Amino acid sequence: MRSSAERRPSAAPVDAAALREAERRLGRAVPAQLGALLRETDGVADAYGTGVVWPLAHIVEQNLLFWSGETFAGLHMPFDSLLFFGDNGGGDQFALVVAPERDDVFVWDHETDSRMRVAGGIDEYLRRALAPDGDEGGDRWRYPLRGS
Repeated sequence: MRSSAERRPSAAPVDAAALREAERRLGRAVPAQLGALLRETDGVADAYGTGVVWPLAHIVEQNLLFWSGETFAGLHMPFDSLLFFGDNGGGDQFALVVAPERDDVFVWDHETDSRMRVAGGIDEYLRRALAPDGDEGGDRWRYPLRGS
């Protein structure tokens, strides 16, 4: 895994009160692995400034929008079971499944409305998203994990 300096943290860590307020607004708990990361840094950007992990305020606002039903009704399958937390800079977004809660990270393809597992957890997601092998968050996320 890259060092925290290479992760380009977005801001200071989220404190417990801010996390509780976010959970109150969302009406559900933030998954433990995401909460732990946010207590280290309020978001992670890659070398290009892409929101690999959004700041907590953006996580709340985006999910409230996606869960409202009004904005996306008739266009997409429901998003209620997902908690979006980052993107690839091209429209696709990354989420954890919160109902039922599981550690896997999924990518939502904004063009096809497909949802595909891309990592076994936040740590693996960060390793892949911040890997120095080019195509940061691009089409390589569209392919299933090998051996998973």
